Amino acid sequence: MKYTQGTIGRVFLVKFENNDILISNISALAKKEKIKAATMIFIGALRQGDLVTGPKKPVIPPEPNKLFFKDGWEVMGIGTLFTNAKGPQIHIHASMGKKNKVLTGCVRGGSKVFLVIEAIILELKGVKAQKDIDPATGLNLLKIL
Repeated sequence: MKYTQGTIGRVFLVKFENNDILISNISALAKKEKIKAATMIFIGALRQGDLVTGPKKPVIPPEPNKLFFKDGWEVMGIGTLFTNAKGPQIHIHASMGKKNKVLTGCVRGGSKVFLVIEAIILELKGVKAQKDIDPATGLNLLKIL
């Protein structure tokens, strides 16, 4: 285990609107506000998008089990944001439901908001961390500096 200590900085209350692309909008906010590290929670709905629901087999490097969802799903999630030389690196896990179906996984790039998502983003100050591609797994993993 590795860790770093910090404090809560600014707090952002964000309303994502219908058809906003969730991750690219979070990235744009992080760039505009110069957010280097943060955690976030959110509720609302996603219209469509991509979700990784674990690996196909528990091996390293993992092959992701990818799903596409559409037609509007209620969603709640949590995520992290760490900025490196390439810009904001956003990692979101969410559970979503529609009728009697439930999906849980890692929300990917093009996922679009349906109606609204309300989010609270808590800036983390003083933490010594970033995300970079891990050579062993090929994944963009947290690195405690």
